[in-house]
Amino acid sequence: MIEPQRRMSEDLRERRLDIERAQLRGFERSIAGVQWLLLLLVVLHVYVTRPQAADQLIVMGALVGFATVVLILRLLPQLRSKTQLKITLEIFAMVAFLTIVLRQIGGDASPLLNLYLLPIIAAALVLGKRATVLVTVLVCLCYFLLATAEVGLEALTPAFLTQASAVLVPFVLVAVLTSLLAEDIETAKRRIRALSDRDELTNLLNIRAFMRMAEREHRNTVRRDGTYSILLVDIDHLRQINDTYGHDAGNRALRTVAEALLRVTRSGDLVARFGGEEFIACLVGMESTAASDFAQRLRNLVYTSTFEVKVDIVRIQVSVGVANFPVDGDSLERVMSAAERAMYQDKELRAKPEGKLVIQKR
Repeated sequence: MIEPQRRMSEDLRERRLDIERAQLRGFERSIAGVQWLLLLLVVLHVYVTRPQAADQLIVMGALVGFATVVLILRLLPQLRSKTQLKITLEIFAMVAFLTIVLRQIGGDASPLLNLYLLPIIAAALVLGKRATVLVTVLVCLCYFLLATAEVGLEALTPAFLTQASAVLVPFVLVAVLTSLLAEDIETAKRRIRALSDRDELTNLLNIRAFMRMAEREHRNTVRRDGTYSILLVDIDHLRQINDTYGHDAGNRALRTVAEALLRVTRSGDLVARFGGEEFIACLVGMESTAASDFAQRLRNLVYTSTFEVKVDIVRIQVSVGVANFPVDGDSLERVMSAAERAMYQDKELRAKPEGKLVIQKR
């Protein structure tokens, strides 16, 4: 049987991969637009500013060949699931196309030379640092190839090297800055993904992440003919804590219960903030009797976890409902509903007649 913690890690990893695949598909569509724009710019430049080049067989062959390559990479079934490979081929196709065209319409002095920035930026945004370095080096080599195509190495004079520095240094700077920007974006996305699965106040799973993981756990439990228990936990009198001491004290109460839940649960259990003053836990592989004992341990631990507000010591109490799969339901939703009913029954049974907070004066 796969360890529960490992299943949680796999769930997060698969979700991250799904996001990355969706992102790559978005980049793929963007690069396709860039390729057609590149082709259009070259066509306009050739036919408007260099109409004599339009009759050159090499230029026409490059235009038709690049358009054909773009279509093949778009439509080839073998590459549909290999998005990163497709983007890599498209970037190198752009570099090759530009080099062939520039060789015929102005070489290293052509105004189209700045279009080399397109594959550099694409590599930095999509393929990472190593690929960006490789594409930047390739562009630099192509530039020197264009400069030496006519007269050979004799073109590499000090004056030319100064000119080359002025042209290529901006390319390198764009590559570095875009790579740094891509890293910052990736760091921000990782942070956003982490926050999207976590409750900001308690750092427990939020209910959306809990339901996704719990549904997977339910399916795994059904396959192996196993069991799990659901605990629904509600803080008693949280509104009175907020009214008496303020919302900061209410937040402390929420964090206290969250910490108690983390202390009593195992690493493979799922623990989440259900919303408001409620929490939920999925106890993997735990039967009804053990789950009931677990609920009592949680009540005791929370009751002993007091916190100070001003001159008072506030003692928290919780109501806990327990339900088990498959005893109390044959689906996750039904088990959760059974746990909710049990929680309200527990609240009614243990409610104090005066309905007040337990406060100890110093």
